[in-house]
Amino acid sequence: MIELATIAQAVSVFAACWAIIAGIGAWRREFVGKRQIELAELVLAKFFEIRDAVAHIRNPFSQKDEGSTRQRGDYETPDQAELLDRGYIVIERYAKREAIFAEFNTLKYRFMASFGQETEDIFLEANKTVHSIFTSARILATHYWKRQGRVQMEGLEFQKHLDEMHRHEGIFWDSGDKDDEIRRQLDAIQSMLDAAVAPCFREPVGLYTLFTQRWQ
Repeated sequence: MIELATIAQAVSVFAACWAIIAGIGAWRREFVGKRQIELAELVLAKFFEIRDAVAHIRNPFSQKDEGSTRQRGDYETPDQAELLDRGYIVIERYAKREAIFAEFNTLKYRFMASFGQETEDIFLEANKTVHSIFTSARILATHYWKRQGRVQMEGLEFQKHLDEMHRHEGIFWDSGDKDDEIRRQLDAIQSMLDAAVAPCFREPVGLYTLFTQRWQ
């Protein structure tokens, strides 16, 4: 009987020790990990702002005067100016929200230092996605729209022209479809970001928890 009491006492002491260790661990996670959690929340919030900004930039509906701030060339015809202005709309819209993209990129090195060097891909892919919109805008305004209905094309040449023009227009404009190329790219980037910060928001199961659950 005394032996059982001694064992029970030892178990109680052991559980109390684990409670202290678990308490110290919780304190450490709360105070030492606080900055990492705050950084994760900040980067997530900035990425959501980028998604909203990209949706605004790619909105297919435009105001009459959008694109008009572009500096015109001396020898542009009215038709050329109209097409170039149309392509310049995304540049104007980006300029109005440029601070959002700048703030996101300034967090890159802090995020890499905290979550690993491989997380640089999150920022690289985000910038690559945004730049692809500008690239398609320029190609459409200087080549495809210029040729559409103005250059005689037949057969395979015309089909190739249409396919490539529609591909770039799918980047330039937001179709609102779930298969939209830019939306899919942003979804993939968000998945990378979610995976990187997931440990911050997941409470680990400690040995103390396992021990107490077993003995309860």
